[in-house]
Amino acid sequence: MQPTVADIMAVAMSHHMKNGEVAIMGAYSAIPMMACRLAQLTHAPDLTFIAGGSGAVNPKLRPMVQSSCDWKLLTAESVLPLSDVIDLEARPEIDVFFAGGLQVDKFGNCNLVCVGDWANPKLRGPGSVGLPFLSRAGRFVIYTNAHNKRLFVEKVDFLSGPGFLDGISYEKRKPIGSGPSLVVTPLCTFGFGRDRTMELRTVHPEVTVQQVIENTGFQLKPPATVPETTLPTGEELELLAKIDPKGVARNSVR
Repeated sequence: MQPTVADIMAVAMSHHMKNGEVAIMGAYSAIPMMACRLAQLTHAPDLTFIAGGSGAVNPKLRPMVQSSCDWKLLTAESVLPLSDVIDLEARPEIDVFFAGGLQVDKFGNCNLVCVGDWANPKLRGPGSVGLPFLSRAGRFVIYTNAHNKRLFVEKVDFLSGPGFLDGISYEKRKPIGSGPSLVVTPLCTFGFGRDRTMELRTVHPEVTVQQVIENTGFQLKPPATVPETTLPTGEELELLAKIDPKGVARNSVR
């Protein structure tokens, strides 16, 4: 069985999770949900994840759904009211926060509000929702279902989820969390360097470094050799197929 792009992304996120951690995610979070469930079934059985929109704690994902707001997620260990979910997002007990946006810049800042001028936007998003609390999480993972210059920009038009700000300001403000730690896209994975800017870490199979550079709206300085993203093992592929037999998440990315 050949892995899909979403499979590769989910496995990269899953390997980033640690046993005993608490993770939370927003509304459109099929791949992070799949990643967390995979981690529970492999190396992190005591991982806890909260599907933010529904308030479901450790949903069994039977069946897999596109949105964390879906009522089918209520087959879970417990269900929290939305007010408690918001309170949790603001607490430092959250180890990993999964985030995305209309735009993401080189410092890992996220924009979920608007593209263009705030007073007269070209595109309006759903709003900041829980993203202002990113700095309180132990770390956060950025994921996107696309990778292009409209999404990965030099500077976000609206800062709704703070990453490393401009790098310098982040060092001065002594944040609670450690900021963005991983970026997973349909083309590659990024980490962050000592200057707090994104660094290319791996490229997915059949993707070249040049393709990543051409589809990123800020300057990248990749190392001489960029390894390929780790592929799912046979066991992981079998588990992903059981978690998502209809391909709701697994076929969601081109």
